[in-house]
Amino acid sequence: MEVRSENSIQVRSDKFPSTVIPRTRLQVWFFRVCSSILLWTCLVHIVAVAELWHPRLLTGFTSRISWITRPPLRLQHSLHSPPPLVPSRYYRSNGFLKVSCNGGLNQMRAAICDMVTVARLLNLTLVVPELDKKSFWADPSDFEDIFDVRHFIDSLRDEVRIVRRLPKRFSSKYGFEAFQMPPVSWSSEKYYLEQILPLFSKHKVVHFNRTDTRLANNGIPLALQKLRCRVNFQGLKFTPQIETLGHKLVRILQEKGPFVALHLRYEMDMLAFSGCTHGCTVEEAEELKRLRYAYPWWREKEIVSEERRQQGLCPLTPEEATLVLQALGFTKETQIYIASGEIYGSERRLAPLRAAFPRIVKKETLLDPAELQQFQNHSSQMAALDFMVTLASNTFIPTYDGNMAKVVEGHRRYLGFKKNILPDRKKLVELLDLHQNGTLPWNDFALAVRQAHEKRMGQPFHRRIIPDKPKEEDYFYANPQECLCEGTGCEDVLDPGKSKVTMTAGEQL
Repeated sequence: MEVRSENSIQVRSDKFPSTVIPRTRLQVWFFRVCSSILLWTCLVHIVAVAELWHPRLLTGFTSRISWITRPPLRLQHSLHSPPPLVPSRYYRSNGFLKVSCNGGLNQMRAAICDMVTVARLLNLTLVVPELDKKSFWADPSDFEDIFDVRHFIDSLRDEVRIVRRLPKRFSSKYGFEAFQMPPVSWSSEKYYLEQILPLFSKHKVVHFNRTDTRLANNGIPLALQKLRCRVNFQGLKFTPQIETLGHKLVRILQEKGPFVALHLRYEMDMLAFSGCTHGCTVEEAEELKRLRYAYPWWREKEIVSEERRQQGLCPLTPEEATLVLQALGFTKETQIYIASGEIYGSERRLAPLRAAFPRIVKKETLLDPAELQQFQNHSSQMAALDFMVTLASNTFIPTYDGNMAKVVEGHRRYLGFKKNILPDRKKLVELLDLHQNGTLPWNDFALAVRQAHEKRMGQPFHRRIIPDKPKEEDYFYANPQECLCEGTGCEDVLDPGKSKVTMTAGEQL
């Protein structure tokens, strides 16, 4: 009589007619695991085939196992790996380019795009740019405090090699001193190839200590112009903290309906350095003049404010902006987001604007003070929040054509020619003075304002080129036409005669 246990196996052979070999626990466990895997594999295949031929046949059953075969969306996102990196471009680097940006957030943004382009042109390794900490705003933010540095490096790796810092052998701790220089403003491809590239053979590291407008608007190869756009629109992404709060601001505004983003550039630094004091008291004008003299790098000291204003070189005052908005057709029901820092004169100067447009808001009134605490005393991070809101607005209106106005204008063109109303300040000053001295009645004033801006509402047009006068021609980042369309239809898109505005701005909002 044979006795078999469930943990034994019988082996028969000619030599050993009946031999029983005990199973180990490991073998039993292994056998059960393999069997389970095999069964589940078969089950999944059967279900898949059944759903393919008869989708409704196993509906009840598949719903019970759907969590196993297809986890909840949140879990799926957590299990997904990040998107694959673009392949790195292989090239022999000619040296390291170190850059120190100067100016506010949007001036530095444009400069970063230019410096990536220069590094690509010269086959250099770019060190993550340093941001300005010594200007009027004294913002201590580093690059990684504002921009997602990992994304910046990875998203452009197929064009240029970017490193966070110089190798130790090029560190000042080891006695190395990089060659410093400011490149010539509005420079061409030829300048960088013939005058800058040879410097790297001698110095290995070149430090550009100024970067504002150091690359020409025009005459740059198409591939490099497109790279400037790629850095601006894709490579420079704000940090998650800024993006989260910026999206919250946009959501709050959009839940209340369409909104206008008014870039009211009536801030102390702008007034001091432009010399524009229209509407200020005598004491305020003196304060602004003292500030201008306190900064040695600002060359113009004695400025005649009224001459500047008549030339259209001053920002609109809050009072002037109020009249212009009303003339353009905006009403008391219009929601207006003020994208700016501290308005000079504070609430006293904002009173007429608030009276005409009660639905005026700022980030400080939309968010809890605790949410903005981390951004306090960091003007560039605050400006990044305003930047996100202006891009999302239904209409963008800058009261001065500074760096933010130009960069936002160009970005909104890239997003589908979103409406920008670009005030003709020289014409507006003339009309405002005629209206305020009683010469031009309101109806005539409002009609003249609308007519003056029919073709200044963000329509496509060719960038204006003025040879040998780059400061006077259209800025590349305000109208990056090389990046706005492709193919044979571009001439039609950029033809200003193809797009006409007949409604008032308020009706279009």
